Amino acid sequence: MMGMGVKERIFHMVLFEAIALSVMVPLGTVITEHGTGAMTGTLVVLAVIAMVWNYIYNLGFDHLFGHKRMNRTWKMRVFHTLAFEAGLIVFTLPLIMWLLNMGFWEALVLDLGVILFFLIYSFVYNWCYDHAREVLFRHKNLGV
Repeated sequence: MMGMGVKERIFHMVLFEAIALSVMVPLGTVITEHGTGAMTGTLVVLAVIAMVWNYIYNLGFDHLFGHKRMNRTWKMRVFHTLAFEAGLIVFTLPLIMWLLNMGFWEALVLDLGVILFFLIYSFVYNWCYDHAREVLFRHKNLGV
């Protein structure tokens, strides 16, 4: 099976972020006691940054480790997820501090909580996406 094209990569990351936002906005509003508007605005900015990082990161990751996503081991998937989140924190921590008017430690705890959510979520999302993609392509190639 061939690797993802540009349109599929964009679909993959937009779907990823849309599902994440539908969970994170209400959760973040409750946890931080910031209003829905502030939380939505902050998370949308972070989502846009994450989508750009996602596109660049996954394009590079596929180039380095191959396009056969179904052949990736659990260890490779864990590495993929941890490396992505580590790179993302460089951009998100200062923005959380600024947008939500938080100090470093408060923003770091919030960012680490978000990262913990995304570590689990991105692992599960990508596993499900890859398997759904495999089934769809198999059916398409079989003419089903």
